Amino acid sequence: MNLLKLKGAATIAVLLFGFTAPVWADAAKGLQIAAERKARDEGWKDSEAKTTMILRNAQGEESTRQIRSIALEVANDGDKGLTIFDEPKDVRGTAFLNHSHTGKPDDQWLYLPALKRVKRIASRNKSGPFMGSEFAYEDLSSFELEKFRFNYLKDETLNGVNTFVVEQVPTDEFSGYSKTLVWVDQQDYKVLKIEFYDKKNSLLKTLLLQDYQQYLGKYWRALKMTMHNHQTGKSTDLLTQDIQFGKGRTDADFDTNALQRSK
Repeated sequence: MNLLKLKGAATIAVLLFGFTAPVWADAAKGLQIAAERKARDEGWKDSEAKTTMILRNAQGEESTRQIRSIALEVANDGDKGLTIFDEPKDVRGTAFLNHSHTGKPDDQWLYLPALKRVKRIASRNKSGPFMGSEFAYEDLSSFELEKFRFNYLKDETLNGVNTFVVEQVPTDEFSGYSKTLVWVDQQDYKVLKIEFYDKKNSLLKTLLLQDYQQYLGKYWRALKMTMHNHQTGKSTDLLTQDIQFGKGRTDADFDTNALQRSK
């Protein structure tokens, strides 16, 4: 191994990312891995899914919600998503609309049926919890390369799977995270694990993505996602029972009027 090359890479990392970047971080390889991950999930057009959300407090007590979600792939921008709560009764009709973007902050709205009004989520509030879960509003945005600076850190075996470990540093000043560490399957570029670090650089949450299924011979989706909050002891499971693609969704299904129509 050429030590001079390694030192050169380290110097570039410090110049680009400051002294918080790992000594041996490789920004070019990090971006290459992220770009391949993104490229392998393009072309699905639109999808619909039914999901069970399980909220678990620090004592292990659980509450369950039933959710429907639709998504639309957008060319040359971030994707659009609409999430609708069907059960239980106290959240029925609540809907969340997300327009992800590449070159500007995401647009997000929440419809609360009890108030019969649409509430816009301000950029500075996107680190807040989504509907009492351990997922933040910003976690629900689509993955876009422009939202992060990337560093490849190392190869690591995770549960018998060879992975790349990539550091992602948010470019959004209002992000609730200083960085995330992402474990990417080296064969299919599936994300298997994400660690989220707060603004003090302490581990805040870990997301595990499991039970992957392949659709249309190309697109991988995790049917089980578990977000554990290390600082509160709470966790949230998202269990997807059904995913369908090519349902013919259009932009009209993702305007703010769609929030109040969703039942």
